[in-house]
Amino acid sequence: MINRLVERVRAAREDPRAVVLEGFHPLKHALRFGGEVEVVVALLGGELGELLASHAPELAEAVLGKTVWLERADFRRMGAYEPHTGVVALARRPLYHLAPVLADRSRPAVVLEDPRHRGNLGAVIRVAAAAQAAGVIAVGGVDPWHPTTVRGAVGLHFALPVVCAEIEEVGASGRPIVALDPEGEPLDPSLLPADGAFLFGSERAGLSPKAAQIAGQRLALPMRPGVSSLNLATTVAAVLYLVRLCRAGGR
Repeated sequence: MINRLVERVRAAREDPRAVVLEGFHPLKHALRFGGEVEVVVALLGGELGELLASHAPELAEAVLGKTVWLERADFRRMGAYEPHTGVVALARRPLYHLAPVLADRSRPAVVLEDPRHRGNLGAVIRVAAAAQAAGVIAVGGVDPWHPTTVRGAVGLHFALPVVCAEIEEVGASGRPIVALDPEGEPLDPSLLPADGAFLFGSERAGLSPKAAQIAGQRLALPMRPGVSSLNLATTVAAVLYLVRLCRAGGR
């Protein structure tokens, strides 16, 4: 039974229908936002019980009813990364579609072109969920459901749509498209459309010519002279919360 479970979790990392949740907090968020969790694997002597009591007592019954406890040697066989909380779970991947994300004009959408760092991508999903964005759209072939990205997002893929798309699909959406570009005009919060699709280039190369071409606006966050760039997730957070603050204050 243990061997079958270990192999099931290992195989799920390559299964487009599944997602591996590494750590307690991804599991917590998956359940809070309606995720279908198949099994929870916990390390004997680990932190699961304490974390449920302190962070999610309302989930304790649901989690413990799905939990299989393993010795450390077996727990480590499930993957190269061992969460310090001693918790790994296997869930069904939500089925999201691009069209509803682009059609939701009540909230901004985040578009990431060719993000190179899986942890950064996860951090963007985390902040987009917190700021109640319509969704996160990944352009360029990156897998936004890689376990490292899910870990960086602490499982908040279940809180908002996370989808892949081609840049042409974003350009044809009818939304105002705003590119964040160090060479753009200084950002004026009053110019940020509440229904904008905000386009962010890769950490290293910035925006491609094709992506820059579809943008109706190219704006730059003001920064202190000598500071060359901001972390991707920090930039996304600044933009999304500026949009929220402007909406709350009637612009």
